[in-house]
Order: sequence, then structure tokens, then C-alpha cells
Amino acid sequence: MQRRDFLALCAGASTTALWPQLSFADAPRDVAWLGDVQKAPEKIPTPDKPLVPLLVNDQQQPITTREQWDQARKKIRAAWMKFLGPMPTERPPVKLEVLKEDRPEGCVRQLVRYLAEADEPVEGYLLRPAKESTKKRSAMVALHQTSKANIEEIAGLVGSADQHLALQLCQDGHVVFCPRCYLWETPQHNIDVKVTVERFKKRHPDTLGMHKMLFDAQRAIDVLVSLPDVDPQRIGAVGHSLGSKESFYLAAFDERIRTAVASEGGIGFNSTNWNAAWYLGQGIDAPDFPMDHHQVIALIAPRPFLILAGESGSGAADGDRSWPYVAGALPAYKLFGEPTRLGLLNHHQGHTIPPDVKIKLLEWLRVYTA
Repeated sequence: MQRRDFLALCAGASTTALWPQLSFADAPRDVAWLGDVQKAPEKIPTPDKPLVPLLVNDQQQPITTREQWDQARKKIRAAWMKFLGPMPTERPPVKLEVLKEDRPEGCVRQLVRYLAEADEPVEGYLLRPAKESTKKRSAMVALHQTSKANIEEIAGLVGSADQHLALQLCQDGHVVFCPRCYLWETPQHNIDVKVTVERFKKRHPDTLGMHKMLFDAQRAIDVLVSLPDVDPQRIGAVGHSLGSKESFYLAAFDERIRTAVASEGGIGFNSTNWNAAWYLGQGIDAPDFPMDHHQVIALIAPRPFLILAGESGSGAADGDRSWPYVAGALPAYKLFGEPTRLGLLNHHQGHTIPPDVKIKLLEWLRVYTA
């Protein structure tokens, strides 16, 4: 999509796009360290290309009210959805087939099969606190990183404890669902990107892989809201690396998400392989590509969103270089008043979730789904 096409779409975009129904104006409390993750780094890196200001309308006049931002937001959202391409507007009803079950400490963990798209079965792990509750629970979509173990790792069956997000979230009191990413749809779930992407493109030739990931993550929300013990107004999203990209887009494009944490996914286009065929493709590399990720962050406003950054080390994807995108989105957040619940936690410990950072991740999701 070229800049002129983006501007034309914005000028004629429908105003029927969804708007967040969740309000945090009267939130009872915030994490005590909210201010710490909203401090700009001493030296702010320059983004790869200038970021288009959000609070300017088609006539180049400043946007100063929430009502004006509402209209601008709908146009930005419509432009991104056009770029991502179409996915089915109707989704199959949720019917879970339980394949196996076990009971790790404090949890009931089930491997289930369900339909993502019609005639497209997928597996995921559903984890529930073992202790019964008379009240509906908060819930989380937990999205796995690039790993052969994928959902087995995030659900806590194998691998390092720093990636057992779903199990730890369940032990913290949430109902959790972690779906398998479409890249592992090949037999025995051995990733063969070329085969997987070709298979997806045969079904959806005009759609980017990132929209497939978004669609499947939305199906995970469908699974959660179908459960009688889940409060549909208290759903969060979290992921690391590949899963971070998915949680980022899920929060931006599905208003059922109340809060999200994205760990080391890489916010800037050039920070990781966003131009891969299974994400956004090479169109984002064009010099006149008109959109960028500060817009996607702004679509989340005013809902709480936290980026975890490792800055250095093998594979680190986020760091101080991610701050310009946060700063670019902050004006949209500020239209909703203070405090703004958007931040960047740069732990400088590489492409991982260190134990002290995991504590803050869990606290963020606990507080903002309260």
C-alpha cells in the first residue's frame, strides 16, 4: 500500500469500526511502578523513518478531542485491516474436544482440539485453577514463542520455566488458553515455513500471515468467552517473541482484550523479521509505505499495554529503540486523561523474561484485569 492509497482510504473510510468499550477512568489502582516504565531513555534512538503524527486530521489541523480521535482511529484501523487482507467474517461455533488432561500444582490442564476456521482444526491448551470459585474469573490468551515445543512449552510441560507463562498465569488465578500458531500446522508440528505459508496462501491468497495469526488469536478469545466460568470483560493477552507480535496485534484489533503485555516481539519494522511472508511481507519495506507501529499501539488506547524489552544479547528485539513508537502513541493515550497506562520496561537482559520481570508481568495482568 502506497502513501497516496493510504490517504485516500483514510479520507473515505467508514466510521463503523469498533471502539473500545472498556473504560479505565475509574480504575481503583495502578501498578506502583507505572511511572518507571514511562520515562524516556536518556538518549532516544531515531526510528528508521519519521513517524506520521497521530493527532493531525486530513486537513492538517490538530486533533484535540476524543471525538476527533475516534474518527481518526477508525480510519487508521480501516487502513490497517485493508493492508492485512480479508479473513472469514463468520467463525465456527466453539466446540472443544478434550484430548488429554493432567493436574499440575493448582491447575487443571487440558489439551483440546477445536476449529479455527471452518474445516481447519487446531489444538491448544486450556488451563483452569483447580480451586473452585463462586465468581467468574479473569482470563488470558497466552501466545507461544517460536519453538518446536510451542504450546507444550508455554503450558508448562517442557522447557525453561521462564516460558511457562500459561501455567504461571493459571497459578495466579486466571483461566488461560494458549492456541498453536498456524506455522506448526504441518504433520507432527515440525515447522516448515515454506510449506505452511504456501498452504495458507492457497486458502487466502490476498491475506497476510499476520492476519491469520490475529484471526487465530481472536478464536482463542472466542474459546475463553464460551466458558461459563470466564468473565468476558476481564480478558488479557500476553506473549513472548512470536507470541509478543500476536498479543500486540490482538490487543490493537480486538476490543475484547482489556490489557496486554508484549515481550521482546520487536516494535520497529526493522527490529525483527516483520517483513517475512508469515508476518507482514515485504510491502512494509517500500520507502513510501505510509503506516507504522505507533499507529497500532495507539489503537489500544486507553487500555493498558506494556512492552518488555531486552535491549542487548542474542536475539534481543526491543530496547530504547522501541521508545519512539511508544512516544508516538502517547498523544492518543493522553486524550483519555491521566494516568496513561502505556509503558516500556527495558530490563537489558536479552531475549528472555527474567524472574524479576516475570513478577511485574504477572502483576500488570493481575491489576489491570481486576
